[in-house]
Formats: sequence, C-alpha cells, structure tokens
Amino acid sequence: MSLFQELKRRNVIRVALLYLIASWLLLQLADVLSSILPVPDWTGSFVFMMLLICLAPVLIFSWIYEMTPEGLKREKDIDRSTSITSNTGKKINGAIIVLLILAIGSLIADRLMPEAAAPVTANVTAEPVHKIAGNTIAVLPFTDLSAEGDQQFFTDGLSDELLNLLVRVDGLKVTSRTSSFAFRGSSLGIPEISKTLGVAHVLEGSVRKSGNRIRITAQLIEADTDKHLWSENFDRELDDIFAIQDEIGNAIVNALKGAMGIAEPVAIKVVAATDNVDAYALYLQARELFIKRQNLPESIRLFHQAIALDPDFARAWEGLAAVEIVADDWVFGDGVSHAPLALEAANNALALDSDLSMPFAVIGSHAGNWESNPIEAMRNYDIALQKDPKNTTAMLWRGIELNFLGYFDDAIRSFEHCLEVDPGYLNCKHHMSVAYLNKGMQARALEIFEPTLEQNFHSASEAFVSYYARNGQRNLALLIADVQFDLAAAPVVEWIRALEEPDADHSAGLARLRHWESQTDSGISLSDLSIVLLAFGAYEEFAASRISGFYTWLPDARDFRATPLFKKMFRENGVLAYWQDRGFPDFCRPLGDDDFECDQLN
Repeated sequence: MSLFQELKRRNVIRVALLYLIASWLLLQLADVLSSILPVPDWTGSFVFMMLLICLAPVLIFSWIYEMTPEGLKREKDIDRSTSITSNTGKKINGAIIVLLILAIGSLIADRLMPEAAAPVTANVTAEPVHKIAGNTIAVLPFTDLSAEGDQQFFTDGLSDELLNLLVRVDGLKVTSRTSSFAFRGSSLGIPEISKTLGVAHVLEGSVRKSGNRIRITAQLIEADTDKHLWSENFDRELDDIFAIQDEIGNAIVNALKGAMGIAEPVAIKVVAATDNVDAYALYLQARELFIKRQNLPESIRLFHQAIALDPDFARAWEGLAAVEIVADDWVFGDGVSHAPLALEAANNALALDSDLSMPFAVIGSHAGNWESNPIEAMRNYDIALQKDPKNTTAMLWRGIELNFLGYFDDAIRSFEHCLEVDPGYLNCKHHMSVAYLNKGMQARALEIFEPTLEQNFHSASEAFVSYYARNGQRNLALLIADVQFDLAAAPVVEWIRALEEPDADHSAGLARLRHWESQTDSGISLSDLSIVLLAFGAYEEFAASRISGFYTWLPDARDFRATPLFKKMFRENGVLAYWQDRGFPDFCRPLGDDDFECDQLN
C-alpha cells in the first residue's frame, strides 16, 4: 500500500482538512473579538502561530492513534480486519461539511451584511437630496476603540485627512467635515445619513491604538443598498500613519472607479506633513480644539509644542496662524495681542509651503480687521480661494468683509457658496442672515437665522437682540445677549432696556455699564461690545471700536450713519478708498474726491 493510500486509510488527510477549516474559522472569530475587546494588537498573530504549531502534533496523533469502540488505541495494536476507520472517516466528513457551511456563511455575511453604523445624534441643516450622483461620498468620523478612549482627536484627524485626500480626486464630490461630523452620536442608519448628506457612498471605520501600534478598520458602503464595496483592517506601527492613509485612500478610489466613470486607475499620494509622529499628534489635538473653538489658549500651546518638535512643520504654523487670528475675539484678559502673532505664523507657514491656502486667509483677515486695508484683505481672500476653492473659512471671512463694505448681494453669494460646500457651517448662515438684515429684508433674515439656534446657540448672532427686544421677546433677547457676551445680568439688562425704550434717558444705565467695565476682571471692555454702545448713542466710542464694522449697516446704526462720525470712520477704515478703487455699492455715491453719501437703509 502506498503512503498516500495509508494516509487516506488512517484519515490523516481528512483530519488535516478539518483542522485547516476549523483554524480559519477560529482566526475569523479572533479578528472580530480583537476589534471589540481590549486585547493586545498581537492577539491575532498569537492565535495564528499557535494553530500553525499545533498542526504537526495533530497530524502525527491521527497517524499513530485510531478511534475504536473501546476508545483510542495505537494503530499498530489493532487488527486491520476489525478496524472502523471507514466509519470514523464518514463522521469526519460530516464535521468538514458543517464547518464548510459555517465558513461560507461567514464569508457571505462579511461581504453582504451591513455592519452597525457608529451611533449618531445630529441636528443637520442640510436638506435631503432626492437624486444622488454616483460620484459622491461622505467620510464619517471614525470611532475610537482604544482601551482608554482618549484618542478621539487622532481618529477625527485621520477621518479629516482621508476627507482632504479624497477632495483632491477629480470628479469625486466629497461632503465637508462639518456636515459629516454632525453625525456623531445616535442611531441613524447609513441610508438615512446618505440621503440627508446627498451622497451615494459612505466611508466609516474605527481606530484602536495601543502603544505604538495602531489598528484601523475602514469600510466603504454603497449607501442605498447598505452593501459593503470594500473593507479592510490595517495593523501598523504608528510611524506608518501616512502610508496607511495612502493605502486607504487609493483603495477607496479604486473601489469607486465604476461609480465615478474612471477607466484608468487613479493614484493619490499623501505628502507627509512631518516625520515627527509626536508633532503630528500634538497638531491634531490643537487643530481639534481650534475647529470646536474650545480652550484656544491650549490650542495655541499645543501648536507651539508641535512646532518645537518640528520647526519645518508648515501645517502646524498654518494652524497656529488660524487660531491666533481669531483669539483676540475669543480670548479675553490674557494681555496678549494675538493678531501680530497670527501674521508672523502665517508668513512662516508660507515660507515653508507657498501652496497653503489658510495663511492667505489669515493675512486677509489681518489686513481687513487690523490694518484697515480692505483692498489687501480682499486680494488675499481671493488668493486663498485660488489655492483651495473649498476653503469655507476664507469664504466666510470674505463674505464678512463684503458685508462691511456694503456689497450685501456679493456677501450673500459668498455665504451661499460656503454653504454649498459645507451645508453644516452655521457661521456662514448666521452672517448671511445679517447680510439680509442689512438689506432691510428682515423676514428673510429671521427665516435663515432662527432654525440655527437649536443647533448652535452659543454662536447666535447678537445682531438680532435688538429685533427680539423691540418685538416683545425679552427673554430670548436676554438669553442671546448673555450667551454671546457672557456678561453679568445687570449689563445685559441695561442694554435690553435701552433697546426697549429708545426715546428714554438711559444715561444711568450707561453709567452702570461703565462701572461694570471698571470693576470686571473678564478682560472685556465696552469697545468689545460696540453694538451695545449703539443703543446708548455712544457713537464716538462705537466708531473707534475695531469691530464696529460688523454692525455699521444694521438698523441699530441708522442714527449713527446720519452723523459725521460715519464718514470719518469709513475714511479711516479704508472703505472709501476701496469704493474709489473697485466701485461704490448701489446705494452710495461719491461727492468729489474725498466725500460720499449713502441712502438710509432698513
């Protein structure tokens, strides 16, 4: 009898096949459990090695021993005429069939069954899109599965980087971060999310970090069918993070080729922002705080730490510039003038990478808000949008500048463009509503503004406090005013009273505000609350305030615009020079070389 025939007779081949199928199922089970349990990253490798090591002993055991009615016996001690190896073989065949069915079932489930989406609760402003193009995708925030649960900044950063990577693919429309990240929290399914965002595909996943090892699970889902087009696990050293982004991004694009109508393979390449992983982690933490406008001093500190680790980290300089340029309006009482620091950081970023967009937007904001040079401001905003046509922050700041300059329709178009790119960018909605208020279209302004209150009340525009106070909605006016300025109750009430009774004498109320200003340690001065000064007729202080431009065209400033201070302010702020260079708004006209007049609005 040949060796092969003897292996068959002793059921060694059947045992080997049974062992291999069972091992494959065990590895699939280990992979699933390791993704949801706090086990070391090497668990899967350990299970595989143990199964491989045990294969030889199992085969040797099946060669030496045979199952008999009396139990296990050595094969050499059994009379072959009484051997029951054929019956044992039939039982092994049955076990093999059962395990094969389980294996095939697990493959089908992995490919066809939808996995549970990350919990989501979101109030989303985007309206459902009924006809969805196939070349659309949203990147949902990846879930942090790390044992400590402290890597959300890293998972959000990874999701954001993948989003930015996909944006660069011609023909692929990617939903903005703000809109996609709104879906963090409840139980909406992928089809519902995709309809709300107007996308045909959704990328979701999870990240689990342990020491310097990282496991990233990513899956691309066809939204209307909830079918997985592609999914994969990536187990790497943290040092390989940019390579992982490369792999995931290219795998997604290749999976989407049919939907995008792309015949040839598309290769996208991640350019490593820094070789220092610690600097990159600090950058992600700092950027997350900036995006959420939370603890900006800490964001500044983290950006500085990242730059200290890698002074050539251009994106860290860019992030520092962005947070510094808004800090003067968000951080009070620290005794620091942040605007010059923003300009320095923006120039450092551009010296390292002249293709960056955000530094030009920062330079534009500095020119408009601190240098009284709207011509330079608009030039830099335009450059920022040439570098990155989807820079919604540049669109927002450009629209605010246009609003101040009196080009309300152009400002509204800039805000509309912002919301086309990012329907969830509520600041663009707020400032658009102010532009309509400036135009005298109060009903339209309220129609845009009020739906945003429940989604982002902390950033509600103070421009509407006057409307609510004068229309009998005192509590809402008080609430918006207090949330916006975080004042003690007395100053807020004095402002509301002045709005409710514009013809009364409110000198005592203004005196109480000045007393509060002298006593408060918040770092806030009345010049920081210039809209409040309008209600008391303190026009000289209003005109001298850096932020008065936000409120100059509001109904509250109607009387101010009738004073010589209005023209003086617009000369000093460079508005007249801009009009003379670029053309006057349709409700204003020149009077000689250094004068102008404007029709009363609202």
